[in-house]
Amino acid sequence: MACMAPSAALLSSSSANPRAYISLKSSLSKPFYQTLSIPNSFNGFRKSFQCQPLRFLSSRRSHSRHSFAVRAGELPLVGNTAPDFEAEAVFDQEFIKVKLSEYIGKKYVILFFYPLDFTFVCPTEITAFSDRYAEFEKINTEILGVSVDSVFSHLAWVQTDRKSGGLGDLKYPLVSDVTKSIAKSYNVLIPDQGIALRGLFIIDKEGVIQHSTINNLAIGRSVDETLRTLQALQFVQENPDEVCPAGWKPGEKSMKPDPKLSKEYFAAI
Repeated sequence: MACMAPSAALLSSSSANPRAYISLKSSLSKPFYQTLSIPNSFNGFRKSFQCQPLRFLSSRRSHSRHSFAVRAGELPLVGNTAPDFEAEAVFDQEFIKVKLSEYIGKKYVILFFYPLDFTFVCPTEITAFSDRYAEFEKINTEILGVSVDSVFSHLAWVQTDRKSGGLGDLKYPLVSDVTKSIAKSYNVLIPDQGIALRGLFIIDKEGVIQHSTINNLAIGRSVDETLRTLQALQFVQENPDEVCPAGWKPGEKSMKPDPKLSKEYFAAI
C-alpha cells in the first residue's frame, strides 16, 4: 500500500449499511497507522470521483510572451495562476509559516502532495527530493511537500530515523494542510477519504502552473523526470523561439516551432 485508503468494496458496503459507515468514519478519526486494516482484495487504485470547482487567485488580464501563461478555464490548472495559500509547516525541526505567493518573482516552486505521514511510498518520495535538493536549489527552485497531517505529525516523522520508516532531517518544508483547503484548491483531494492523491505541480516565477502530474496512491513519482521537466520549462522560458522535443535534456538539440525551421531538427535525429 502507498498511503492507501479503504477499498471501493468497503466503501460500497458501508453505504449500504449505515452502521458500517459510522464504524468506518470512527476508525478513520483515529491515527491512520493504528486503525487501518486493508482487505486482501484492495489493489491500491481509486475509482473516479467528482471534484469541487476550483477558485483561483485573480489572474492577469494579459501576459507577456515570456510568461507562458494561457487564459485557460478552471480546468486544467496548467496555464493558470497557482492558488495561493498560507499554512504552518515544519522545517529544520521548527514550526514555520509558508506563503506560496512570497516566492513569486523570486523562485520556481515544486509543490507536491502526498497522502499521509507514517506510511510507505511517501517517505521514499520525500527523502528522494531532499537528497536531490541541491540540484533544484542550483536552478533557483524551492520544494514544498504537503499533506493533510498536522505539524506535530510532520515533526514526529522528521524526528524518526529513516531506517525505521521516518524521514530524518529534510532540506525543504513539509506543509500542514489540516483543513484540506490546499489539496482541494489544487484538485487532488479525495473527498470521501480526506487525503490527497500524489499531485505534483511546477510553478514558475510568475506564479503560473506550468506542469502538473497526478499519480494514484500506489504509484511513486520520479525526481529525475521532475527535474528534467523543470529544466525544459526554464529553457523554453529563456529561449521563447525554441521548444523541447520528447525526452529533451540540457545540452541536447531543441526545435523551432515552425513548419520549415523544424525540419532542421528532424533532419538531425
